[in-house]
Amino acid sequence: MREYLRKNGIKVAIIVVAVVLLVGISAASRGGQISFVQNVTGILEAPLKRVLSSAVNWVDGIYGYIFEYDSLRAENESLRAQLAEAQESARDGIEASEENTRLRRLLELREQHTDYVLESSKVVLWSSSNWSSTFTISKGASSGIELGAPVITEYGAVVGQITELGDTWATVSTIIDVDMSVGAFVGVSGNSGMVVGEFGLMRDKQAKLTFLADGAQIFVGDDVLTSGSGGAFPAGLVIGTLTAVQTEAGGQVEYGIVEPQCDLDSLVQVFIIKDFEVVE
Repeated sequence: MREYLRKNGIKVAIIVVAVVLLVGISAASRGGQISFVQNVTGILEAPLKRVLSSAVNWVDGIYGYIFEYDSLRAENESLRAQLAEAQESARDGIEASEENTRLRRLLELREQHTDYVLESSKVVLWSSSNWSSTFTISKGASSGIELGAPVITEYGAVVGQITELGDTWATVSTIIDVDMSVGAFVGVSGNSGMVVGEFGLMRDKQAKLTFLADGAQIFVGDDVLTSGSGGAFPAGLVIGTLTAVQTEAGGQVEYGIVEPQCDLDSLVQVFIIKDFEVVE
């Protein structure tokens, strides 16, 4: 009853007033005789009823709008909650699918390189410095990781190298970092050289192929692979592709621009090679 009065209080009050007025008017008549006042009252009664009816309808409409608004708002909040749950489920599904893809690729990599001892780790933080290209991973010395260990993707593409090491974290300098250098083979002829980081290229997510042997021929589109020289990286890992061939000042020494195979902007998980067989 209290809830009903709360919702319809104004409407009930208007109806009561109208009834009282009508009863008072009816009580004024005697024996069917109509006085002048009653006649005037009768003339005014019809428009009064219309006014009262309009008022009741107006109040009823206002109440209907308020309760319909509340209902729609509650429904909207419910739909928003359902949408948020659906979006979270979709994100979980996408992440699970991407994780499955990485694990399948990793399995293929392990089958191709049975000598690799791999440790997976998440990328937790990218450096904010404009002078380097590094990020932090969630594993370190306690997981058997060592300084200088190569870091790759599940496809076997070179990401970089461990350059700082903590107990439960490590810093990876990427292949485009200014302090990086990796021995490389280029093209079908296997010309040897070095892929090094250079500040001007790092901003464009590229590296430089240099220190080529005299007479070496390189071409746009050539694949660039690790040579294994120095023992830091196993041979045959994909570094990237030559996107340009240029000459140093004087026009005598050629060098190449390397587009890394690894998409650094999309990295979420990497694999550290803790041990591998060195081919002499």
